[in-house]
Amino acid sequence: MTAEFPAYMEKVSSLRHSLAKAIQGKDEAIELLIMSLLANGHALLEDVPGVGKTTLAKALAKSISADFQRIQFTPDLLPSDITGSPVYNPNTGEFKFKEGPVFSNVLLADEINRASPRTQSALLEAMSETQVTVAGEKFSLKPPFLVIATQNPVDFHGTYPLPEAQLDRFAIQFGLDYPDLEAELEMLKSRKDHNPLDDIKPVISCDEIRKMQDLVRHIEIEESVSRYLLAIIRSTREDGRLRLGASPRSSLMISRCAQAIAFVNNRNYVIPDDIQKIALPVLAHRIMLNNQTMHSGVSKADIISDIVQKTQTPL
Repeated sequence: MTAEFPAYMEKVSSLRHSLAKAIQGKDEAIELLIMSLLANGHALLEDVPGVGKTTLAKALAKSISADFQRIQFTPDLLPSDITGSPVYNPNTGEFKFKEGPVFSNVLLADEINRASPRTQSALLEAMSETQVTVAGEKFSLKPPFLVIATQNPVDFHGTYPLPEAQLDRFAIQFGLDYPDLEAELEMLKSRKDHNPLDDIKPVISCDEIRKMQDLVRHIEIEESVSRYLLAIIRSTREDGRLRLGASPRSSLMISRCAQAIAFVNNRNYVIPDDIQKIALPVLAHRIMLNNQTMHSGVSKADIISDIVQKTQTPL
């Protein structure tokens, strides 16, 4: 354990409290979003409209002293509206690249599944390689780079399901669900005469985020825990109820997210409980049910929980 850990634990706590000002009763969602940030991964928030997906994303962006951009995805949105494009300068007779909103630290892709698959794919290179290629020229994005995408369930009117390649770029997916009675009552009180988002100030800098991301990468994972992680991953590929199991990228993501959990719990090593805690939000959006399972009432969450329970935990 380095001497830097205690100071950063205070920063994590401040970030947690900052997010809680904007959205009540969603401690688990807040923890998952912070974990995604520290794991240097991207987050996909899926739920019905009006439960606070955009509010949570905005609260994180305002809590970070970083560049923030929001894109409202619509059916007529073009890839160049995201990445940017060369613009002709009549005075010089040359084209100069004009950066799009993807050139930011925190990018909110709001209702991402309302745009066409072609437009959705404009984020693939940025999310996996932290760069974009326009007209054959590569442009690097500045770290830290976090995409927070929100989407409505695919059975809602005017939505397009995200392709598997895009889903696999998101470290985690989770929903917020409806608030309980007390949390919704507190929401009514807090928003009576002003928006709590207006009270949020930056509590952490980009340099501090990058440092914490570096510390997370150095959290120890024993071989027995790594083998346990891979046993869960490989079980998804062999399960007869699935037509698509978890990819090798899933192994990397669940490992990094487990390191982030250990970090926020002030540990410099991963334990099997960390793997179990993060298995569902990391794996559920990466697997696909076969047709028979899809109509049997069994969910992805059921299958992952079953696999985790059946996988032998290392001593």
